[in-house]
Amino acid sequence: MSGQKVASWAYAEDFVGETVALDAARARGEQLGATPVLAGTGAALRMLAAACHAKTIVEIGSGAGVSGLWILEGMPADGVLTTIEIQPEHGRAAKQAFAQAGVPANRTRIITGDARDVLPRLTDGAYDMVHVDGDKKDYPGYVEQAIRILRRGGVLAIDNMLWHDKVADPAARDEVTGIIRDLGKRLRDDERVIPTLLPVGDGLFVAIKR
Repeated sequence: MSGQKVASWAYAEDFVGETVALDAARARGEQLGATPVLAGTGAALRMLAAACHAKTIVEIGSGAGVSGLWILEGMPADGVLTTIEIQPEHGRAAKQAFAQAGVPANRTRIITGDARDVLPRLTDGAYDMVHVDGDKKDYPGYVEQAIRILRRGGVLAIDNMLWHDKVADPAARDEVTGIIRDLGKRLRDDERVIPTLLPVGDGLFVAIKR
């Protein structure tokens, strides 16, 4: 790959800058070990939320609120983000990030718990968008639930689908890489969705539910 191509990717990744609130949430997430989405991924999530006029969004993995802040920027003023986080300290950090950004409390619902237990309790076809960024080993199960709760025309967004450049490397055979690689291939051929894979951040898989 040419050096110019790498420079172009870096330029695109930072093309949309982050707010003070996002910078603070990112620093908090890095301190907690809750790796935030990169700015390019955040900007893409914001655009997707805006494009589908999403009023109801579920996020699996709150981190420290970075992705949630990006998503909220793309939602209408009466939109509600439901974010599921298994680590209580991460959920508290996300709540702090939303408050510092001036997000009204009634626009977010933070559920502390295991998404494997929470998702089955959510209503079929009730959500406009689902963002998956939780435990990578559980991605296949998360995605099945996500497709179930999405409305027709709803957006599925899955982070880390290039997994540190390992997915494209046939020599990478570790368990997590295998799970993510296989999931991408299955979704590519899944007739329930219209898929694409965007090379932003660590790879953002996006699909529309038919």
